[in-house]
Amino acid sequence: MWAGLSPGAAPEVTGPVTADYDFRVGLPDARLFPYDVWRPLIARELRLSGTGAVGYGDPVGHAGLRAALARHIGLSRGVRAGPDDLLVTTGTQQGLDLVGRVLLEPGDRVVVEEPGYPPARLPFLAQGAVVTGVPVDAEGLLVDAIPPDTRAVYVTPAHQFPLGMPMSLRRRTALLRWAWRHGAAVIEDDYDSEFRFGGRPVETLQSLDRSGHVIYVGSFSKVMMPSLRLGFLVAPAGLRTALRTAKYAADWHTAVATQAALARFVDDGLFARHIRRMQHTYAVRHRIVVGALTGRFADLAEPVPSAAGLHVTAFTRGPLADPRALAARARGARASGVAVHTLAEVAADRSARPGLVFGYGSISAPDIEPGLQRTLGEPREP
Repeated sequence: MWAGLSPGAAPEVTGPVTADYDFRVGLPDARLFPYDVWRPLIARELRLSGTGAVGYGDPVGHAGLRAALARHIGLSRGVRAGPDDLLVTTGTQQGLDLVGRVLLEPGDRVVVEEPGYPPARLPFLAQGAVVTGVPVDAEGLLVDAIPPDTRAVYVTPAHQFPLGMPMSLRRRTALLRWAWRHGAAVIEDDYDSEFRFGGRPVETLQSLDRSGHVIYVGSFSKVMMPSLRLGFLVAPAGLRTALRTAKYAADWHTAVATQAALARFVDDGLFARHIRRMQHTYAVRHRIVVGALTGRFADLAEPVPSAAGLHVTAFTRGPLADPRALAARARGARASGVAVHTLAEVAADRSARPGLVFGYGSISAPDIEPGLQRTLGEPREP
């Protein structure tokens, strides 16, 4: 999983896994991807490539895709951006790497959430930055705990990873004020905001930012499929030239045919249709997970309230409140065919409160309760 994370360690998140019950986080249901409409789009662009109509691409991305994405995130997330504000990447990891290349010097401090998304640390560590975890509470990152010499802050405000709560408006406002006072960048990872099952959508930091300190990062790994390897970032005007150069130096450009196919997928309304379908599917699974954890398994687990995303985190209690007992239970669950993460595996602080993170993106609804039982054990009789 993610235990023993180090600058040279690639976290094992999406590698081949044989499991009867797959609760891994960050995985969409690839079985429901609309391959029948995607294949003709890709085939058309590949034919164009074969005729010589498509050559090397622009480092910042396919013009049609940037225009389509600007419209999409403007309507769906309130992000204030035009095509020239976007740069297409091969995913969130490359986006973070490019930001680090243009913003950081060795020894600069980057703050991440604790607990938080482990792979986000790796690009910054690789560039010689000092990565500091700052705790979160029910409102999100504790802004008052950010060291004053911080150069950049990485956050997941719409759906904190892994706990799941949104950052409160009060805390988002405080973070933006802090960034303005200290001249720091805020890197906003809006990683699965498309899937929201209740309440009002959380305003992005980028839409609230009036001083040009927010860099907005997104990808298509959760809403489509990880193997697509497409993402994007929205950066303030002052960083565009440097980011374009960094992208050119890294890999010149992202696959042109895939970008062009995705542009058509968005413009033809197929992307919005796919999101609506998956949102309904995941809402059902989310409801089953939360219902089981608050009902049948209430003596063993306490889910963290959340209304979005592809996972639910639950603090364990009763016999599983002891970290050693929980670790043993998790090992036993994996041996019996359950792929699941403990909360400690996504926390640099191994003394984090005992818990489990249940991803429901790739597990079918009928398998959820049997999988929870195999993971948590038999609940006590009422």
